[in-house]
Amino acid sequence: MKDFNKYFIIDFDSTFTQVEALDELVKISLSGTGNASKVLDIIKETTELAMAGEISFSESLRKRVSLLDANKKNLNDLVLVLKGKVSDSFIRNKEFFITFSDQIRIVSSGFKEFIVPIVAEFGIDKENVYANTFIFDEEGRIIGFDEENYLSQDKGKVKLLKELQLPGEVYVLGDGYTDYEIREAGLANKFFAFTENVERDIVISMADHKSATLDEFLYDNRLPMNVSYPKSRISVLLLENIHPHAVELFKSEGYQVDSIAGGLDEDELCEKIKNVSILGIRSKTMLTAKVLENANKLISVGAFCIGTNQIDLETCLKKGISVFNAPYSNTRSVVELAVGEMILLTRKIVEKSNEMHQGKWDKSAKQSYEVRGKKLGIIGYGNIGTQLGVIAEALGMQVYFYDIVDKLALGNAHKCQSLNQLLEIADILTIHADGRKSNANLIGEKQFARMKDGVVFLNLARGHLVDVQALANAIKSGKVRGAGLDVFPEEPKTNNDPFYSEMQGLSNVLLSPHIGGSTEEAQYNIADYVPNKMIEYINTGSTYMSVNFPEIQLPELANAHRLIHCHENIPGILARINLILANNQINIVGQYLKTNAHIGYVITDIDKEYNKEVIKELRAIESTIKFRVLY
Repeated sequence: MKDFNKYFIIDFDSTFTQVEALDELVKISLSGTGNASKVLDIIKETTELAMAGEISFSESLRKRVSLLDANKKNLNDLVLVLKGKVSDSFIRNKEFFITFSDQIRIVSSGFKEFIVPIVAEFGIDKENVYANTFIFDEEGRIIGFDEENYLSQDKGKVKLLKELQLPGEVYVLGDGYTDYEIREAGLANKFFAFTENVERDIVISMADHKSATLDEFLYDNRLPMNVSYPKSRISVLLLENIHPHAVELFKSEGYQVDSIAGGLDEDELCEKIKNVSILGIRSKTMLTAKVLENANKLISVGAFCIGTNQIDLETCLKKGISVFNAPYSNTRSVVELAVGEMILLTRKIVEKSNEMHQGKWDKSAKQSYEVRGKKLGIIGYGNIGTQLGVIAEALGMQVYFYDIVDKLALGNAHKCQSLNQLLEIADILTIHADGRKSNANLIGEKQFARMKDGVVFLNLARGHLVDVQALANAIKSGKVRGAGLDVFPEEPKTNNDPFYSEMQGLSNVLLSPHIGGSTEEAQYNIADYVPNKMIEYINTGSTYMSVNFPEIQLPELANAHRLIHCHENIPGILARINLILANNQINIVGQYLKTNAHIGYVITDIDKEYNKEVIKELRAIESTIKFRVLY
């Protein structure tokens, strides 16, 4: 509902548009001349000095216009450019401008000649545009401006507002010192520093509020907006040196992103996670129930890796927090590392390389073998295990595997009926099982005893799957002729912390710092896949490929509001939702329901016009875990 007692004073340059119009006019008018860059730098510097209040505005404007060397044709070209430079959040909320057009005043120190054509498309009448006007010569060249206009003078906006005497509350939205001056003069109730396009610290420090987007301004003032919640208020925390592409994706969506290179321990994360909406981690960060109790705003968690055993999925589910991972993105990288290490260890290249670094030349074939014809044993036949098996077969190896889940063998791979059977067959053994607690010390002293003498052993999965001391003993006894470890029961938090392992100093052993999935390709793929899944969930409610939520793949939301209701999986919830909607005479456009053993997930699309009190009723349904509205 409109509030007719409010007036909205909105700036143009760097607020309504993403750019300073005079800067763009210089680029157009001086295009192709060697002078353009130099003039543009002077104009930009002069603009910034004025916007920060460091020089008088009239002096700034006079200097800038004198440098333009522009004409009416250039202004036509400028309008075309500016139409493509309107601020994103203004475009999203065009309906606000149309609805409140008679209460909006565009007050700018720019020029009507290019402002009016832009704002007219948003329903704003030229009579509500207050700006300067150019003076042209007979040939249409800009030779000056109307210096009698208040807006060409120092404190011009203040003088204008005094004359307008708007009969109600006045809210100012802008990015410059001249916008703040209206508030300073007591002619506005509040000044909002707009920072979507440019941030000026001195202006922000003097503002009543900071508005990162128009969405946030409308949200703060309880005005109708085109999105259900300002994206600038969605806080993202990324830990463990996640690829910069993820940061770019979240920022491009309008979220606030905090990225930390290392991991955090439980107490540190308990403090840091407060007010965070989206959390991104890798394998070292333990997301425990204690941490989740402090996650007052957490909506979604992204595991930028394959495994999710470091995440308390049950608690996430109880709190209505969706979890996504990257089940395929780094598969190839891990497989290639496994193949490379098998060959290096079977040929004893590690030992020979170390000897040569010490000046020893040992050219012989002793204890150096091909992998062709060898029996490869794969423990865990998931995405990595299956792809490794296919590539190993191409190398001429015989592939055997064991998995607790019944899996279809690819190619000529042979399924073993027990882990012990696999241990006794394999010449080379590699683990690709998940990190669940029940898999701790899956391979220990008894398992090494069952293996063939001279076996090559790899663990590129999870450190706690192998009893490392038992492996060290097996290497020293000759039972294991070579080993490759990429993961360890205890790993340093950051690259600056020391590393220690029982495996250090043993012969024919490859140690790597948990880099199985650390290729540029894999990290980029993960940083693309996981954020997009999380953003889709935030924007549409889609849970496709979620680790813990019932999976629903949703159509795009069109001309409706979407009600997302997550609740305990008990009978009758859907009926209660629909009864509330029926009692409020609300038409259902579409509805989707999926459950798992613990929760139900109901998506209901309804017509845009409805009594907002219905939201309180839906939130109050017994056993509701989380409820939100999207539009």
